Amino acid sequence: MKNFRFLGACSAAALLMAATPGDSIAQPADSKAEHTHEMHSPGAVLTAYRDALIALDLEAAGVNFAEDSSIFENGKPEGNWDNYAAQHLGPELGHFHSFTFPAYDVDLRQDGHYAFGEERYTYRIELHDGRIVEREGVATSVLRHGDDGWKIIVYHSSGRPPKRS
Repeated sequence: MKNFRFLGACSAAALLMAATPGDSIAQPADSKAEHTHEMHSPGAVLTAYRDALIALDLEAAGVNFAEDSSIFENGKPEGNWDNYAAQHLGPELGHFHSFTFPAYDVDLRQDGHYAFGEERYTYRIELHDGRIVEREGVATSVLRHGDDGWKIIVYHSSGRPPKRS
């Protein structure tokens, strides 16, 4: 791949400069990985993270992130996974009755020990008080392969209300 698109995560810039050209990998949205294979492909890691959110399982979500991860949501730096889980996502999930992704698509590019993901999705959250939140979202991710398999090292997501017809 000669032209490499910037994936929206500032921390990825250094990785992109060091990367050599690689092939593009498309992952179908409905691909399900066996638990024993979750860390064997970058697409399986992103799928496992999405599935953990659907299950409202913070612990299962966290295993997909490296200790030195950087997370950004709607343009705000959230710190590493532990901080994001404790200060943002964990308390948020406590208010959710359900979390679904009616539409989900991911594109991946793998280059050696790094992979770059672009997710496009809609999500629907039903809160315990009965309110419904529907959004269109995007996320970009940088994953690194190490001794513990593939892990997300940079994740940036954002959402907005759906466009009205």
